[in-house]
Amino acid sequence: MFVFQWLNNQLLKMDWLYNLVTLLVRNVFGLDVNSRVGGSIHFFIYDVIKIFILLSVLIFTISYIQSFFPPERTKKILSRFSGITANILAALLGTVTPFCSCSSIPLFIGFTSAGLPIGVTFSFLISSPLVDLASVILLASIFNWKIAIAYVVVGIVLAVIGGTIISKMKLEDNVESFVYSNKMLEVEQEEMTTRNRIDYAKGELWEIIKKVWIYILVGVGIGAAIHNYIPESIISAVLGQDKWYSVLVASFVGVPMYADIFGTLPIAEALVLKGVGIGTALSFMMGVTALSLPSMVMLKKVVKIKLLAVFIGIVTFGIIFIGYAFNAFSHFFI
Repeated sequence: MFVFQWLNNQLLKMDWLYNLVTLLVRNVFGLDVNSRVGGSIHFFIYDVIKIFILLSVLIFTISYIQSFFPPERTKKILSRFSGITANILAALLGTVTPFCSCSSIPLFIGFTSAGLPIGVTFSFLISSPLVDLASVILLASIFNWKIAIAYVVVGIVLAVIGGTIISKMKLEDNVESFVYSNKMLEVEQEEMTTRNRIDYAKGELWEIIKKVWIYILVGVGIGAAIHNYIPESIISAVLGQDKWYSVLVASFVGVPMYADIFGTLPIAEALVLKGVGIGTALSFMMGVTALSLPSMVMLKKVVKIKLLAVFIGIVTFGIIFIGYAFNAFSHFFI
């Protein structure tokens, strides 16, 4: 247990980095880390470096694993199953695929055009931006393993339930006709060598870092401002655990934003440190990653308004329910 705790603190929470940044702020910048300016600089440098280190390692590893599951192979795996088993498998596969909803929508189109039931593809579409292996590690590094694992479980459950409901509603005619005619090519996949997989993982790492770096910097900057400049009394007045509407506010505030979980994690961290309920912070994260406005605009191009409304309704209800549940049972996680 002691060894696990030490590894967790040094490899995930990076206590060594925290101490190095503390020395940097004190000895190079000449600032007290307990002051507003010093605390903000410390928060920003520490979180940015920590997130980029973890993200680089995780994206490379996940992309290497993902090289074994190209879209055609994934479609073949999913087509072997039906019912809730297929929904569960689609949700699980979503955890090792794209890191934002905008990049998962093209795969959603490919799976639907290949003949997979829309309930199964929606389980994938919900899970893909909401839950991934990187989010587990990053959540554990910022909060703890209980919260990280619970978040993944509820995210997958939401994806399975959402996809199952959509399947039962028989909404296939609410997918735009061009999607069904946009057939996925049946191309025999060449077996990749280890060198190919490493090159693929490096390429994916670079492409994803190029997409998310600005959101990480902005997210950490907002987190530093919340943590050191916005009084706890103001945050508590709006998002305090005793406010029944805090989860609703956090969920709907996140929707117009466009970011990914890596950019929202520092904000959630700062909110929790200011006394915001863990469920409220997670609802904000889920709202941003699963229901961002740009993603919904893209999805509207491939599905009709009724199906889009059902999807948004299911995910919104799920996010709000999860937020209240985490707040109610937060004593089990913190």
